[in-house]
Amino acid sequence: QLVESGGGSVQPGGSLRLSCAASGYRMYASDYCMAWFRQVPGGRREGVASVYIGRRRTYVPESFKGRFTISEEDGALQMNNLQPEDTAKYYCATQPALSLAWCVSQATEQDLEFRYWGQGTQVTVS
Repeated sequence: QLVESGGGSVQPGGSLRLSCAASGYRMYASDYCMAWFRQVPGGRREGVASVYIGRRRTYVPESFKGRFTISEEDGALQMNNLQPEDTAKYYCATQPALSLAWCVSQATEQDLEFRYWGQGTQVTVS
């Protein structure tokens, strides 16, 4: 089980750092892909960042560059200059069996490939 933390309510321009921890089991692979997605009610899941843990390779889609970064070490998501349109529930997801190349190029577009998901943490910007 994955457990997200760090969500909350902030004013526009504020920052939040989201963390994702494994609970109840240990990741059985030293290298694996982790990604963050967000979703608003009735909307599709949108990938915001990914990291290949163990190889310290990260990827942030162009639309989030400059505001969102993801930690190479533990996959924590740092979000700066948050805007009301960033309001959503944020989820972390992991998948050990995916390649580094895929993780840092396509992962944020293919949420269905991820096997393990957290319950999400709400981020509200207003």
